[in-house]
Amino acid sequence: MITKIDKIAIEKLINADVSVTAAESLTAGLFQEVLGEVPGVSKIFSGGFVTYSNTAKEKLLGIPSKIINDFGVVSAQTAKQMAQKSREIMKTNLSVSFTGVAGPDELEGNKAGTVYIGISYGNYLESRVFHFRGDRDAIRIKSVVAALDWIDSLVNN
Repeated sequence: MITKIDKIAIEKLINADVSVTAAESLTAGLFQEVLGEVPGVSKIFSGGFVTYSNTAKEKLLGIPSKIINDFGVVSAQTAKQMAQKSREIMKTNLSVSFTGVAGPDELEGNKAGTVYIGISYGNYLESRVFHFRGDRDAIRIKSVVAALDWIDSLVNN
């Protein structure tokens, strides 16, 4: 599953000693699985969260139900909260979050392929929306690749 480019991005995190965690919904742990494929990643990755349900997001990450109720689970606000809360809990330098619709059905009026990725790194807290095409697996893989590319541009530039 891991590409040479993905491996290089993760190795850069290891070499820069940037600790990382993740809070994943639609990717269901795929980002963390990709991290685990790189030797030496245990130096920067001690664990993360797979919070598929709203209840898990609230209980494990401490996201206020008001955020999810007001903005939706598929939203920039929820992605930012997932990134920030997971980073605080795990005490890492960086956290990435994934929420969205892998498909095939819509969710909260969002079409399949709508993905919000959040990143918390230093004073940086941002969310971006992506619109991917393909089946569930393709959307999940494209999400992880997009996150690694974004992380690489933040940490290594």
